[in-house]
Amino acid sequence: MAELCRGEQAAMMHNDAIVRRATGGDAVAITRLYAQLVSNPALSVLPEAIDALAASGRGALLVCEQQAQVRATALVCLCDDVMFNLQPFAVVENVVVDTALRGQGVGRMLFQAIEDFCRDSHCSKIMLMSSASRTDAHRFFERTGYAGSVKRGFVKYRREFADGRN
Repeated sequence: MAELCRGEQAAMMHNDAIVRRATGGDAVAITRLYAQLVSNPALSVLPEAIDALAASGRGALLVCEQQAQVRATALVCLCDDVMFNLQPFAVVENVVVDTALRGQGVGRMLFQAIEDFCRDSHCSKIMLMSSASRTDAHRFFERTGYAGSVKRGFVKYRREFADGRN
């Protein structure tokens, strides 16, 4: 099993569930969860990509495992902020809790582990991206302490870059 950071170990066990760092062996389960989030035939979660992220030290792909099954995931990316002496901030993306388990505390566990990871990484803040249409998720994020009215996120996908190359 993947080594957990101190905060993750201290934070999360609930109804036999645990939050841990993903390993390459979780790729298929994470792909299934991502399919609940987006309908995109290009969706591809490679075991070696998960392992490379883990080895990079620039973030964490977290999973919540319950009864030996991955039930939720979130990607946390660390960004060095030159404005504040390279103190990192975190960007959280691709948050998915299995539809069958929503409202049962799994998301709270996952977000507590995210905060623990970010605290241990000395992050100044956590920024969260979410599709504008996911209003139920937005209410959850706000209940968890994230302010949706403080900043505004903008996205430009690669296919929309000015040079037209994909």
